[in-house]
Amino acid sequence: MNFVFDIDGTLCFDGKTIDLSIIEAINELTEEGHEIIFASARPIRDLIPVLPSNFKKNKLVGGNGCFVSDNGKITTSYFDPQLVDQLHNIIHTYDLAYLADGKRDYSFTGNKDHPIYKNIDQSTAQNRELASLSKICKLVLFNPPEAIIEEINQLPVTVTLYKNENAVDLSSLGINKVYGLQKLQITDFIAFGNDSNDQCLFENAIFSVCIGTNDVKKYASKSIKSEEVATTIREMKNYLVESIK
Repeated sequence: MNFVFDIDGTLCFDGKTIDLSIIEAINELTEEGHEIIFASARPIRDLIPVLPSNFKKNKLVGGNGCFVSDNGKITTSYFDPQLVDQLHNIIHTYDLAYLADGKRDYSFTGNKDHPIYKNIDQSTAQNRELASLSKICKLVLFNPPEAIIEEINQLPVTVTLYKNENAVDLSSLGINKVYGLQKLQITDFIAFGNDSNDQCLFENAIFSVCIGTNDVKKYASKSIKSEEVATTIREMKNYLVESIK
């Protein structure tokens, strides 16, 4: 079976590490022959540093589907140039703070205390002027007024709202975590997630587990507390063993 794991708020709760008990539970899945896929809002650049060494070349979905990595080979989806011009215009017209991700580098104008900024791998990427990014994969707008969100919804983009972080995440229309899994030829899977960008996983999974109390839990098969993650992973492994018998 394929197991798809979100990272932040699902496996990682400090932005930097995954608890050893969770790593051990996931390792047990691999020992039983299950495939592990990590699917995160983080670009691959920022996803790899938080993963244990034995998982860094697993199949990965980053940037909510904008980046896909298979055995270290990364493919990237970009905004159409005309759409980039429209987004530039919105940013400058309303003086919005943002994080724009290119293939490797990024452009950030928000508060550096924001958790999204703290998760950027500064050792491998540079903060550049927005205009100097030749291509943009994903855009996060911070503290956007409701009127701006309504305007953005008229564009050909996938919109993900992060209420707890007061931010809106944009990618090209149709690109989300499930799109990334399809690029990796992953169709049947069990999903663990916690936020609005995991709704698509929950809606397409054979079985899904939501960590925490986010509204997105209504789309999951089961809802648990953060301290129950390792135990639940083992329960799912045992459930699969019993279902095969």
